[in-house]
Amino acid sequence: MTKEMSTKYDPSQVEPGRYQKWVEAGVFKPSGNPDAKPYSIVIPPPNVTGKLHLGHAWDTTLQDLIIRQKRMQGFDTLWLPGMDHAGIATQAKVEARLAESGVSRYDLGREKFVEKTWEWKDEYAAIIKQQWAKMGISVDYDRERFTLDEGLSKAVRKVFVDLYNKGLIYRGEFIINWDPKARTALSDIEVIHKDDQGAFYHVKYFFEDENFTFNGKNYIEIATTRPETMMGDVAVAVNPDDERYKELVGKKVILPLQGRHIPIIADSYVDIEFGTGMVKITPAHDPNDFEVGNRHDLERINTMNEDGTMNELAGKYNGMDRFDARKAIVKDLEDQGYMINIEPIVHSVGHSERTGVQVESRLSTQWFVKMKPLAQAALDNQDTDDERVEFYPPRFEGTFQHWMENIHDWVISRQLWWGHQIPAWYNKHTGETYVGMEAPADIENWEQDPDVLDTWFSSALWPFSTMGWPDTDAEDYKRYFPTNTLVTGYDIIFFWVSRMIFQSVEFTGHRPFNNVLIHGLIRDEQGRKMSKSLGNGIDPMDVIDKYGTDALRWFLTYGSTPGQDVRFSYAKMDAAWNFINKIWNASRFVIMNLDENTKAELPAQSEWQLADKWILSRLNDTVEKVTDFFERFEFGEADRALYNFIWNDLCDWYIEMAKENLNGVDAKLKANTQNILCYVLDQTLRLLHPVMPFVTEEIWQTMPHEGESIVTAAYPVVHTEFKNEDAEKQMSVLIDLIKAVRMQRAEVNAPMSSVIDLMIKTSDAELKTMFETNRDYIDRFCHPKELTIASDIEAPSLALTSVITGAEVYIPLGDLVDLDAEVARLQKEAKKLEGEVTRAEKKLGNERFVANAPEEVVAGEKAKLADYQSKLQATQDRIADLQTQLG
Repeated sequence: MTKEMSTKYDPSQVEPGRYQKWVEAGVFKPSGNPDAKPYSIVIPPPNVTGKLHLGHAWDTTLQDLIIRQKRMQGFDTLWLPGMDHAGIATQAKVEARLAESGVSRYDLGREKFVEKTWEWKDEYAAIIKQQWAKMGISVDYDRERFTLDEGLSKAVRKVFVDLYNKGLIYRGEFIINWDPKARTALSDIEVIHKDDQGAFYHVKYFFEDENFTFNGKNYIEIATTRPETMMGDVAVAVNPDDERYKELVGKKVILPLQGRHIPIIADSYVDIEFGTGMVKITPAHDPNDFEVGNRHDLERINTMNEDGTMNELAGKYNGMDRFDARKAIVKDLEDQGYMINIEPIVHSVGHSERTGVQVESRLSTQWFVKMKPLAQAALDNQDTDDERVEFYPPRFEGTFQHWMENIHDWVISRQLWWGHQIPAWYNKHTGETYVGMEAPADIENWEQDPDVLDTWFSSALWPFSTMGWPDTDAEDYKRYFPTNTLVTGYDIIFFWVSRMIFQSVEFTGHRPFNNVLIHGLIRDEQGRKMSKSLGNGIDPMDVIDKYGTDALRWFLTYGSTPGQDVRFSYAKMDAAWNFINKIWNASRFVIMNLDENTKAELPAQSEWQLADKWILSRLNDTVEKVTDFFERFEFGEADRALYNFIWNDLCDWYIEMAKENLNGVDAKLKANTQNILCYVLDQTLRLLHPVMPFVTEEIWQTMPHEGESIVTAAYPVVHTEFKNEDAEKQMSVLIDLIKAVRMQRAEVNAPMSSVIDLMIKTSDAELKTMFETNRDYIDRFCHPKELTIASDIEAPSLALTSVITGAEVYIPLGDLVDLDAEVARLQKEAKKLEGEVTRAEKKLGNERFVANAPEEVVAGEKAKLADYQSKLQATQDRIADLQTQLG
């Protein structure tokens, strides 16, 4: 060994400093090889609002798996890092920090506030980069981008101007979702609906004509959940097909507390079956009422300020907070005899995703994107063969399509100071609007729109703006766009994935990525979503401090199935560390038993023993499976294949069997075994590297190797000459024999040190030869005093019996054998075999299975059935023999 390995895996001795060495060596950069096929990923840019959480760790780990494997496979790989300015989310954080000192953004002014926000960005960007380093993610920092950097800002302006010139961006007065705390518009998907306690307030609206009555009353009954908006009522509506109210259409009622006369109108928007079938119309405070108002040319009376307080149009309630105004209006309605009754309800109410406050529907002048043509182009793109985006798992394409088919125009302006300021200017004298890449030349006559763009407007351009677009001659754009794979959670298919697709199709004519891998959420052990309110959040850095990065990465991928959630568990983290410790100790043993002449090269195939042929065949099978699972993003299945090979095949069997040759006197045999061990370990570490980069590099650097780093070492490939079904079959029988003897010893408490006779009965000439050839292994693992291998063995009357594939195994133990107990044990075994026979027969009796399954799968099932039937017959025969002896 070039370096002494500790007797126990300690990540604190393995991981620190390694990442910096990789970065300094430039191993994460694209290869620059023009003959290599490019493969690119852009990181979903984390918001500079705070530290990364466990979901980020999962997301980046999956991307790192992909890019590390592709790099080792010889692709010219680029993983481009960056962060998102995150608009309202970051501004809310900065405002909260300022509020702790009693300062508001208005105290500072726009310029100073933006300076403070940049300071926040620099602080948290540095933290995020430290966390990236700790996670070991292999990004190219020379290409790092930020959604507010100059290149991306140019792309944002270009997109805005082009969409505006095409008539796809427009400005107008509409009802939008309004956050009174952040004082900004929100898109529909920035609104979280929660069940709140509320009430239906049933109120009398008296007729203008004092002499008119309806159903014996001089008023109509109107129910509302938001009495604070009543001062903005301009009509009452009924459905034109509602026979109950036909005579009321055209009449007027008096607005309670305000005295304004408002008409009763007919509009099909009103649901005849809901409530009384009469609703008040408040166009400035409800999106549906806004549409009704447009159809009937009704006045829009906005009674609320930006901060959720009432304005002068609310009359005596001017200056009150909206909820205080509600209480005051309800009291006045009761005191003045307008209130009929108050009906408590629980109803779904929109809240701001960022600030948590209840959202208002508010009349406001905003900028919008006309979505129908953009969405349709994205949907049409999915019908192409060479430009469609492949979703993993495929069901999420349905989520994408449903949203695109039911999309509304996108409100893109935000009343914030942090973000891309809208490239629109208004002439101070004429009111003319100018939209352009640069400010007007006579800027003194113009005033720029103070609003900024929704943060998703810039992040929707991320896959191509980061590559140099709108410069379509940029080297990275020509080489690495479209990107290959996007990895993200299912919770932002609407927010981000859909918008990247339609913007990319519109502006580049291409999909933004070939594949999108959708993962789920990290939940706690009880399956709950992690949140501050529940106090169940897990800091990935704390997990790394305790277990190491590789253990966390193993846990995150071992439990990973596309589209599914993962439950975090410290027990699983313990198991992950334990597995790495197993790898560490197995590697340590191998490396300690190599010498200066050992290389990770195989001896001539003619010199391979059965165990050598078997382990190389098993390695080959594992390489094939892992590579295939990676291609399908089935990382959990890839990990399971690796786990089974490493723990069972390599550690439990091959390394144990290799000890016979390593400790023997045959120098040639020892050298061959050393080289094969070295080769298998080298290939195993390479297979493992994308998942466990730190420990694999540490071990690889300690053993004989070629190259500077395992990061750029060649990934294992399938060798058809390694595939050896005969060796696998024979070795499987040998392992079954050893397991059977060990189990039989345990049955009678006969330790491995005790002397036993062992009899193996087989009529299979190949198996007989195999047992004879591998007597050394049988002696080592079974410790027989006398070993008999023959086809004509008479089963001893007092012997424990096992039936394995192609053979029967007897251990004569004389009086130690309880025949009744042995019969009972064999009957239990027979019952198990009967179940396997029934299962296999049922499967093969299924015509659909036989017709549709691959030929080799059907053949495998037939072979299993024959094996089970043979074992069952031999077991039943032995039971009959013993029962005869018992009389």
